[in-house]
Amino acid sequence: MSDSETMRPATAPEAPGSAPALPRGALEIASGYAFTGPALDLGALLWDGSCLPDAQIRIPLPMLNRHGLVAGATGTGKTKTLQLIAEQLSAQGVPVFLADVKGDLSGISAPGQPNDTVRGRAAEVHQEWTPAGFPAQFYALGGLGHGIPVRATITSFGPVLLSKVLGLNQTQEQSLGLIFHYADTKGLELVDLKDLRAVVAFLTSDEGKAELKNIGGLSTATAGVILRSLTAFEAQGAAGFFGEPEFDTGELLRTAEDGRGTVSVLELPAVQDKPQLFSTFLMWLLADLFHDLPEVGDADKPRLVFFFDEAHLLFSDASKAFLDSITQTVRLIRSKGVGVFFVTQTPKDVPSDVLGQLGNRVQHALRAFTPDDQKALKATVKTFPNSSYDLEELLTGLGTGEAVVTVLSEKGAPTPVAATRLRAPESLMGPVEAGALDAAVQASPLHGRYAQAVDRESAYERLEAARSSAGAKGPEEMAAQTRPRSAPKAEEEHSVVEQVVGSGMFKSLARSVGTQIGREITRSLFGTARRRR
Repeated sequence: MSDSETMRPATAPEAPGSAPALPRGALEIASGYAFTGPALDLGALLWDGSCLPDAQIRIPLPMLNRHGLVAGATGTGKTKTLQLIAEQLSAQGVPVFLADVKGDLSGISAPGQPNDTVRGRAAEVHQEWTPAGFPAQFYALGGLGHGIPVRATITSFGPVLLSKVLGLNQTQEQSLGLIFHYADTKGLELVDLKDLRAVVAFLTSDEGKAELKNIGGLSTATAGVILRSLTAFEAQGAAGFFGEPEFDTGELLRTAEDGRGTVSVLELPAVQDKPQLFSTFLMWLLADLFHDLPEVGDADKPRLVFFFDEAHLLFSDASKAFLDSITQTVRLIRSKGVGVFFVTQTPKDVPSDVLGQLGNRVQHALRAFTPDDQKALKATVKTFPNSSYDLEELLTGLGTGEAVVTVLSEKGAPTPVAATRLRAPESLMGPVEAGALDAAVQASPLHGRYAQAVDRESAYERLEAARSSAGAKGPEEMAAQTRPRSAPKAEEEHSVVEQVVGSGMFKSLARSVGTQIGREITRSLFGTARRRR
């Protein structure tokens, strides 16, 4: 970018008292964001060290289902960018899902507080800033933290996602798939972890091995690894994440009475020490939506925009099958009206097959303190279209709340790269008080539906019933069958399994249950399944 190009007006000088003409290069960029249809306002163009508020950087609303990436080093303003985009989507009637890893996005439900910083930013970018809160629902994974509990059954979670959580290798993942296949066909519904553990133990017994003989078998060693992984997983407190009532992901598509989209905030601070769990659970939510939603094609606005925070956790140590499933889900869910934004530090955190599908990019500042940082910086620059900026220099010099932007135009073509000073969110930039958050959760119409866990009859109970039928010998044992059953200890469960696996009664049960209530479940790309009740 030469000095002469910077200073030469692209049009005739404006009349006295009007805005000055934009430099030619800035005008070319600004013209790429002059959309005619509904759009979200991101901020104002930065050019040659100055903010040009007459050059507004925007993203077309219909293009929000073409997916995107919000990236940048810690502390550069990614969270506020999510908040800014979520607010405008809600105002346009589009529901939004936000994963709140740090616990500071609950403020989207409350009006922001004006201060000198906010007023200064609004003036710089010509933003008519008005404090506003937006309709929100708060959720908590497994009920840990402030929010309506989000649970999934083991059956619907599926073997691929569960293998990722358990850290299984490819062979073990395939073996777990056989176990799910058997349970599906025999009607042994896997609601919680104890159900899966009971079925694995049965299938490794002398009688159970015959059940899998025609579908590849299951080695005792592999089953032992799976059982140990399940035990360790449960010891970490993971049992509460699986069970019923299972969360219906259709709840994420809600709109408020005034027509604004509901912002669903999944509070995750209580499970920050379980990154593989919450990142995989987020993928389950997305996969379940994909499984259930009908095709809509290109619509005037998205049905839902899903922000996937800490996205690098999803891809680390992932199997090829897992990565292939992510790629296919992201590619195909667009036609169902769902946009997905991955949020991470650098584009290199996202596999190239997925990155290639993210047409909307908001890249905050990167640091270049180490050789690895330098490599990441160069790799990031290569993912952007050619531009008149020196992107390596620009990306290391951006301030908080500034970003390099390129999006898809209304015609689906990439817009020019634009250094942007972003607008200020109009909602509270920080968490709401815990008391107010709890009150909002209690007042939600969804609280009564999901708050209380339910333990109905499933695979474990059916195995227990088979053991009891074969082994009951007196009135005391018969009476024990009718008593309410509390959550069993691990040792008690192993004792049950040992009795069941040698029971001819159970062998008969296992062979007949398929004709009684069993039916094979149709599973989607991730092996997820849903039985609507």
